[in-house]
Amino acid sequence: MPGKWKLTITQEFSASHQLRHYCGKCENLHGHNFGVEVVVEGDTLDPKVQYLVDFKELKNKTKAVLDRLDHTHLNEVECFKEINPSSENLAMFIYRNLKSAMPENVSLVEVSVSENNTSKATYWEA
Repeated sequence: MPGKWKLTITQEFSASHQLRHYCGKCENLHGHNFGVEVVVEGDTLDPKVQYLVDFKELKNKTKAVLDRLDHTHLNEVECFKEINPSSENLAMFIYRNLKSAMPENVSLVEVSVSENNTSKATYWEA
């Protein structure tokens, strides 16, 4: 049975948001330094360098997606004007925008978003 490799990178972005219909403090305008964790996998290494994908390439692709969110009020970003910019929806947004940017030999496994270091939401597709 052939093996696989799984790579994980972490990045951050800063933004404000409000959770509509929350009935608590989080319904008020507030901000976070969101943590983002991206996990990819594959079973074929580059024959010359012997890596699945360059960490730098993976970070750059992730940064391109996060730049659309960084230092914004998330409720005003087009895709969050109707749905709440919750950690769950942020993870789904990042996942769906990263999925098509993956190299041919790499599969996006999951994306996690955290508002602090004690809680995170993870999104993946079967």
